[in-house]
Amino acid sequence: MKVVSTIAEARAARAALGALGLVPTMGYLHDGHLSLVAQAKADGGAVAATIFVNPTQFGPNEDLSRYPRDLERDLRLLEAAGVDLVFTPTPEVMYPQGFATRIEAGAITEKLEGAVRPGHFAGVCTVVAKLFNILQPERAYFGQKDAQQCAVIRRMVADLDVPVEIKVRETVREADGLALSSRNVYLSPDQRAAAPALYQALLAAKAAYRGGERRAEALRDAAKEKLSGTVIDYVSVADKVTLDELELVTDGALVSLAVRFGATRLIDNLILT
Repeated sequence: MKVVSTIAEARAARAALGALGLVPTMGYLHDGHLSLVAQAKADGGAVAATIFVNPTQFGPNEDLSRYPRDLERDLRLLEAAGVDLVFTPTPEVMYPQGFATRIEAGAITEKLEGAVRPGHFAGVCTVVAKLFNILQPERAYFGQKDAQQCAVIRRMVADLDVPVEIKVRETVREADGLALSSRNVYLSPDQRAAAPALYQALLAAKAAYRGGERRAEALRDAAKEKLSGTVIDYVSVADKVTLDELELVTDGALVSLAVRFGATRLIDNLILT
């Protein structure tokens, strides 16, 4: 496995690999990330991963300075998973002095996470576009847990005619349903015990839908009932492509939510079928 940290090194290493699947990450890897690597390997060709805690997608009061990092551990996991190339740039490499460009993906970025975290998706789009330009993968892999991020990146790729296929893998969960996330490490024991309420809320909305309920507001209420005692940022039932909130629900609608446990903010979602 080759590990590089400059753009010139990354481009030189990528040129020797042929067809490439890319797994972009912010590090502190878990089984969700590794499932993306496994899918990339199964699809054939070489596999690259990136590890970069992107400062431009963090707001002024968010957790950039304390975001968990363990590069040595991450590299061991990626090597064991069979990754061919890892790009580990610094902020100075990605955003040199004078850097001024931002990519905005429109209305889809202003809802849900975008409403709570202004500017977040401009940071996501800009860094992902840079990584695509540097490494030029044929395929890129993302997790369904970040459903809005996946929708935003698909919008950007379509609008800018970027020749990268976006592949989304289902959310990987703990045995009690909690979606794997690097931020789970922040949870206290009591908060960790309460955190599966997110998945229980999603399942309550799903059960109501499968029971015949088609009013989106009723599905939101079913989810909220499982979140009593928590601080809810939002519970959404929306079109999975546009993220517009729905009044009446059909198959393929996205139920998503964001909940705070103290200073830790967790998100989760599922697609109704």
